[in-house]
Amino acid sequence: MILIGNTFPLSLIRRRATIEPRALADLQALVGQGGFLSFWGHDDTRPAATQFLGFDPAPRKDRPALTLTPDFFPTIDGQVFREVWVLSPDYPAGFRPIPGSTVSAEKIIGWQLLHLSFC
Repeated sequence: MILIGNTFPLSLIRRRATIEPRALADLQALVGQGGFLSFWGHDDTRPAATQFLGFDPAPRKDRPALTLTPDFFPTIDGQVFREVWVLSPDYPAGFRPIPGSTVSAEKIIGWQLLHLSFC
């Protein structure tokens, strides 16, 4: 089981971590092997993400919150993860979202898949 979301708050990084871009095929293979839990937070971008991913990244409940274990690993729904996959949107050059608002799917011109690994 893997953990996937549309962002990962840097305020939750409390131990050594690496972040690297990864290929979509890597994520799809892992999801096919063991499934996923999601902390996706924006319903308006989910259809575009679903089209890119080939599966719907909907969470089990609306906007679930990540927490940390005493060892500072991310946890959700009682499961502890040593890695997190983040599907980050690409926007047009110079575009900045309005603070406190969500961005419509029409503004997304592509996606970047990031793999966070906690050591």
